Amino acid sequence: MKKVTKAVIPAAGLGTRVLPATKAMPKGMLPLVDKPAIQYLVEEAVRSGITDILIIVSRNQDIIQDHFDRSPELEAKLAAPGKEKMLEECLGISNLANIFFVRQQQTLGLGHAVSMAKPFTGDDPFVVIYGDDVIWGEDPVCAQLIRAYEEFGRPAAGVSAVPWADVSRYCSLKTTPIHDNYFFVDDMIEKPKKGQEFSNYSILGRVLLTPEIYDILARTKPGAGGEIQLTDAMAEYARSYGGMTAVEFTGKHYDMGNKLKVAEAQVELALQHPEIGGAFRAYLKEFCKTL
Repeated sequence: MKKVTKAVIPAAGLGTRVLPATKAMPKGMLPLVDKPAIQYLVEEAVRSGITDILIIVSRNQDIIQDHFDRSPELEAKLAAPGKEKMLEECLGISNLANIFFVRQQQTLGLGHAVSMAKPFTGDDPFVVIYGDDVIWGEDPVCAQLIRAYEEFGRPAAGVSAVPWADVSRYCSLKTTPIHDNYFFVDDMIEKPKKGQEFSNYSILGRVLLTPEIYDILARTKPGAGGEIQLTDAMAEYARSYGGMTAVEFTGKHYDMGNKLKVAEAQVELALQHPEIGGAFRAYLKEFCKTL
């Protein structure tokens, strides 16, 4: 079994759900305290043992590439005495991993975006980290999926039980318990209509795939929303190639395409921030007295 060292981050979406903030800025660059959302995704991958990352972008998203690049002018300014910590932080961003970029010329769906990663991943297993989904926790979700892959030898999906009323916004998995937080999956459906649901377990932002997915994606027709859905390809894999493993992951999920969830992420991550957490908590207590 090959070690999982590669990750793919599709980040080419237009961010229409969080306009107007994303009119001129990719949603991956929305700041969560002092880091853009996409940096949390990269750091999760690195904490999971990933060394090589492909970020899929679209036009007008050069700012993402710039963020992970060196900045000689800024670094020169930060070389002054007393700014060592800021310099270290900036240099650390460009040294997180081997980060590569490819441009998706048309936003034809998540499945299409993942298919563009074939030259990068080759015959290796890889993790897909959905660009909309920040998941914060002590145990990185990517690492949880890698452990499942190592135990069962199958592709894996990070899942959570969502309210039944929300299943139609996500996908629904046909699950059979294995042990602990592991389930066997032999079918799934993207954005099911009422009555089509298998369960209220939905994939939330993380999957681990094997190279077989590319042949399936090549013949996958547009599905929900007229886009090539990765879920449709994974459903065929689950039905025809021996199933997948669902991991009910630990960690707090934030949908960066949802304005309320972005605000929640801002507040909750600020409370845990080592520099401002205490002061921000005190501020919230005082502010709440005025409500």
